[in-house]
Amino acid sequence: MSQRTYNQLWAEAQLELSRLLAEELSDEPRHPEKDRVVFFQRLAMLYVRYIQIYRQLEEVYDQVVHPQKRRVIRGILEGVMGRVLELKNEMVEKEFSEYHYMDDVLHDLKLTPKELEIPVPRFFISERSVEQQGQKKMLTEIFKTVEVTESPEPLTTKDMSQEEAIKIIQLVERARQGRLRAKLNSESRRMNRMQRIKDPGAAAMELAAVSIQKVWKGYRERKKAKIAWEEEMIFLGMAMDPKRRVPGPAVIAARASEAVTRIKLEEYNADYQKSSVAVTNQLRDVEGHDMRKAMKDQIRQWFIECRDAKGSFPDYPDEEGGGSALIFAEKNPIQMLEEIAAKEVEDAKKPKEKDGKKEKGKKDKKKEIEEEEEAGLKMLPSAFLSDLEVENKTFDDFWKTRNESRNFNQRHEVELIKEEKRKDIEAEIRVQVDEQMRQELAEWKLAVDKDKGGKTKGNAKKKKGSKSGKKKKKEKDLTADRTLESLCQELVEQGLLKQANNVRLQEYLGDYNYLGTTLRQNDIEPMPSLSDVRQVLSLYAILPLGSRAVHEKATLIKAILLAGPAGVGKKMLVHAICQETGANLFDLSPLNTAGKYPGKSGLAMMLHMVFKVARLLQPSVIWIEDTEKMFYKKVPKEEKELDPKRLKKDLPKFLKLIKGEDRVLIVGTTKDPISADIKSLCKMYSKILLIPRPDYGSRRILWRQLIRKQGGDVTRALDLSSLAKISDGYTPGHMVQVIKSIVTKRRILQQARRPLTAAEFVAPLAKIDPVFQEEEEALKNWYAKTPLGKKRIKAATGKEEGKPPVKSKSKMKK
Repeated sequence: MSQRTYNQLWAEAQLELSRLLAEELSDEPRHPEKDRVVFFQRLAMLYVRYIQIYRQLEEVYDQVVHPQKRRVIRGILEGVMGRVLELKNEMVEKEFSEYHYMDDVLHDLKLTPKELEIPVPRFFISERSVEQQGQKKMLTEIFKTVEVTESPEPLTTKDMSQEEAIKIIQLVERARQGRLRAKLNSESRRMNRMQRIKDPGAAAMELAAVSIQKVWKGYRERKKAKIAWEEEMIFLGMAMDPKRRVPGPAVIAARASEAVTRIKLEEYNADYQKSSVAVTNQLRDVEGHDMRKAMKDQIRQWFIECRDAKGSFPDYPDEEGGGSALIFAEKNPIQMLEEIAAKEVEDAKKPKEKDGKKEKGKKDKKKEIEEEEEAGLKMLPSAFLSDLEVENKTFDDFWKTRNESRNFNQRHEVELIKEEKRKDIEAEIRVQVDEQMRQELAEWKLAVDKDKGGKTKGNAKKKKGSKSGKKKKKEKDLTADRTLESLCQELVEQGLLKQANNVRLQEYLGDYNYLGTTLRQNDIEPMPSLSDVRQVLSLYAILPLGSRAVHEKATLIKAILLAGPAGVGKKMLVHAICQETGANLFDLSPLNTAGKYPGKSGLAMMLHMVFKVARLLQPSVIWIEDTEKMFYKKVPKEEKELDPKRLKKDLPKFLKLIKGEDRVLIVGTTKDPISADIKSLCKMYSKILLIPRPDYGSRRILWRQLIRKQGGDVTRALDLSSLAKISDGYTPGHMVQVIKSIVTKRRILQQARRPLTAAEFVAPLAKIDPVFQEEEEALKNWYAKTPLGKKRIKAATGKEEGKPPVKSKSKMKK
C-alpha cells in the first residue's frame, strides 16, 4: 500500500481513539455501576475497541516512513498498549479470572475472534538501540566460543569384554546370512514364475484386454467424478481453490513493497538523525547567545519586580522545582513568591505526614473498599489516558490538517526539527544561566542588603533541610571490579545464561473457545483454550518487556507461573517470549543450579550475578523449570542430594528489588504444582496461568499444521476430524512425538501413491498415556485454592445464595 493509504489508516485510528477518549474523559463523571455484569460489559467493550486501534496503529507504524510522524505514532501506540493492559487488569479484578469470553461484544461490533489477537509489535526487534545490538553481538560470540570448547570429544576405543564382542559378531553375521537367504529366495521365485508362463492363446489375450479396459475406464470415471466434486466444493465455498493456496503475484508484490519500505525507513531515519545533530549545532551557534542574554534580562527584571513588590530580593527557585522555568511562566512576581512559599511548606510537611499515613493506611483502605462497595463499581485511575490525550491533541492540531503535497517522498521536515530542538537548547542553556544567576543574586543581596545579612543564610539552611529523610540502603555490588563480558562468560560456562530457541508465539497453535460465554451463563467454568493462553501471555509478558514506556507505567508484573501437564508447551512459551522481545534467557531451575556455587556465599554470588547481568542486558527472562521443587512440602529421598529448595529463601528477596525501570521477568513452569506449598508459591508468583489439554478445535489445527511442518500432505484420505476426536487427552507434545515416528523421510516419498491415513497414527498414540480427566480435575481443584481462584468461587457462591456479588466481596475482605 502507498504512504497515503497508511496516513488514512492512521487518521481513522485517531478518529476512533478521540471518540474513546471523549467517552472516558467526559466532563460529567459516570455514575457508579452496582451491577457487576453490566460494568464488565462496559470494560469488555472498551478493551475490544482499544485492541482494534492498537492493531491499526501497529500496522501503520511498521510501514510509515516519515521520521517525525513515526515518533508521534510510537507515543500513541505505546499509550494504547498501556491502556489495553490497564483494562485487562480491571477485567481480571472484576471477574476474578485471567481468561475472558466476549462473544456478545464481538457480535455487537461485527468482529471475528481472530481480530482479538494481540499482534507482537515488530519494532521490538527491529528498533533495538546500538548498545543492545552490541550486547547481542557480544553474547553470540561468547556462545560460539563456549560451543567450540564444549564440543564432543573424539571417539575413543571402549573397553569391551569377550562375550560382548562375540554377541556383536554373531548379530552382524546372522544379519548377513539373512540378507543372502532372502536374495536367493527372491531369485528362485522369479525363475519359477518364468517357467510357469506359457504361450497364451487368443481367448486369454482378449480376456486380458477386457480386464485392462475395465481398470482404465473405472480409473478415468473416478478421476472425472473427483474433479467434478472438487469443482463443486470450490464453487460452494467449502474448499479452497488450489491457485489461491500459493501466494499470487499481487501478494508477492505487496510483500516485496513492504521489504523495500523497511529499507527506505532505515535510510530516512539515518538522514533524520544526521539532520537533527546539524540543526542542533546550528541553533546553538546562531541563537544560543541571544537566548542566554534574553533569559538573564528576564530573570534580572524579575529580581527587581520582586524587590519593588516585597521590599527584598526573592530566593532563587531550586533545580528540583524547575529552576528559572517558574520565572518564565506568565505570572506576577507576588504570585511567583506565593507559589514558592507554598512549595516550601508542602516539602516541610511531607516527612511528618509519612508516619501518620502508614498508621492510617490500613484503616483508610478498608473505608475506601466499603465506600466503593456501597456506591458501586468505578473504573480505576489511568496512567496512560493523560498521555494519550496530549498525543491525540498533537495529531489534531498539527498532523491532521497539514498539507504535505510538496513532501511526496515523506522525508523529514527541517522546520519541525528546529522547533523541537529549540526547546531542548533552551532547557540546556537555562541550567547554565541558573548557576550564573544564583551567584549574581547572592552578590546583589550582599551589596544591597548588608544590614540584613541574616537572610542570606536562607539558602544554606534550605539545602541542609533538603537532606532530611532516611537514606536508602544500596545493594552491595559483589562484582564491582568485573566487566560485563566476564560476567556473561562465566554465566554461559555455568549454563545459567542460555540461547533461546528460535520459536515464535504464533507457532503456539490453538483455536478460540467458542463455548466460553455459554458455559459461564450456565454456571460452568470453562477451561481456557490454547489461543486464550497465547493472548494472555502476550499481554502480561511480551508487551511490557518489549516497551520501556509501557513497563514503567503499567501494573508491574514481576513473576508469572505457567502450570499444566507435561507436553502442553510451557517451555516453548518461555522461549517464544525471549524471541519476540529480544530478551536474554537465564535458567535458575533447581536441576540446573544443583552443585553450582555451593554454600550461602556462593548462592548469594550466583543470584547477584544473574540479576545484575539481567538488568544490564534487559529485557531479560529468568526461567525456573519445575519450580514446584523449590517449594516442596516434602523433598523426595532421591532429590535430597540436589537440594532443590536452596533458592526458596533468597530468590524472593531479589524479586523485591525489581522495579518499574527493570525489564526483568521471572517465569516459572510446573507440571506438578500440587506437590508444592501453595502459600509460598502464590507469594512468589503474582500471576498464575493454568494451561490445559487442547480442546477439539485446537487438536484439529495442531494435527493439520504439525503434519505439514514435518513434510506430510493433508489429503481427503486423512480424516482429521476423527483423528482430533480420538486424540482427546493428548497434548501437543504427544502429537509431535507421534507425527515424527510416522511421517519419516521414507513415508514422505511414498505419499504420492499411498497418502497418509488416520489409522496410521492410532497405534503410536495408543502406546502413550494421555492426560486423564482426573489429572486435569486435580489441577483445577489446585487452581481453586490460589488467591484468584478463591475469589472466583466466593463470587459464584454469593450469586447462588441470592446476594449481590459486591456485598459478598465486602464480607470476604472483612
